[in-house]
Amino acid sequence: MADPIIELRVKRITYEAENINSYELVAPDGAELPPFTAGAHIDLHLSSGLIRSYSLVSDQRERHRYVIAVNKDAASRGGSAFIHDRIRAGDVVTASCPRNNFALHEAADRSILIAGGIGITPILSMIRRLEFLGRDWELFYAARMRRAAAFLDELNALRPNVHLKLHVDLDDERSGRVFDLAAIVGRAPAHAHLYCCGPVPMLEAFEAATQGRPSDLVHVEYFKAKEAPAIEGGFEVRLARSGRIIPVESGKTILEALMDAGVPANHACMEGVCGTCETRVIDGIPDHRDQFLSKEEQEANKTIMICCSGAKSKTLTLDI
Repeated sequence: MADPIIELRVKRITYEAENINSYELVAPDGAELPPFTAGAHIDLHLSSGLIRSYSLVSDQRERHRYVIAVNKDAASRGGSAFIHDRIRAGDVVTASCPRNNFALHEAADRSILIAGGIGITPILSMIRRLEFLGRDWELFYAARMRRAAAFLDELNALRPNVHLKLHVDLDDERSGRVFDLAAIVGRAPAHAHLYCCGPVPMLEAFEAATQGRPSDLVHVEYFKAKEAPAIEGGFEVRLARSGRIIPVESGKTILEALMDAGVPANHACMEGVCGTCETRVIDGIPDHRDQFLSKEEQEANKTIMICCSGAKSKTLTLDI
């Protein structure tokens, strides 16, 4: 069963930084939008046929709008370029209801937030929430240059003494220093919750630096895959609900094989980072290639991201 989608009107498009625009989305009839929590995202269903996930930047108390920010990436697979070049104020777009794979732990005594580039988007929503709750937070925000760092004005306007909580690190203003993520993690109190969202090298460095910390205190949001999808093929997918058997040939993912066979399946990012295509495994051994499931969840083999993961067994039985 497909996830429900909603219609949203683009009320306003705002320049936020070099190659980054924010998009304010409202209900066409002015009604309240489905609720969300800090760190959540929506999937935009573009008229080009693409589905792309974007974090919500706005305050979760604002039920009249969603705000997303889109970086026009030079390596775009078509989503960000389409939004920048084709979508205009007044257009109506379709989207999923909000989902949250990067939830904020509101009761934490201290939150350490690390953002790289466009990774500031879910982090800003978290900061808005922590400010409202009066919780202790600290942000380390890295970007290529000041003109490429989105939402600096909003961050600086949060409170008069925000500079004590906000550390902006710009590549072209470092004078040879490196962004020392390991040192940031090393200084964090043992009880703090740590969050990181940014480019893949930053996230890999963050995961390496936090290996010694309890997994329930470490939170990561990937926007892009860090390994290639499983397209080796050579196995079958058995659909438990219908009994159909779908061969997965070399060069195709499970999702592509299902779609070619006319089997509908939820999907969005196509890279194993958003969780939309998560499917229950009834039998067989998956070859996990996603960044959504934790290491423990992958080892349990109870679910699989069919957009990027394959099979180590000759047959994989899925709850489809």
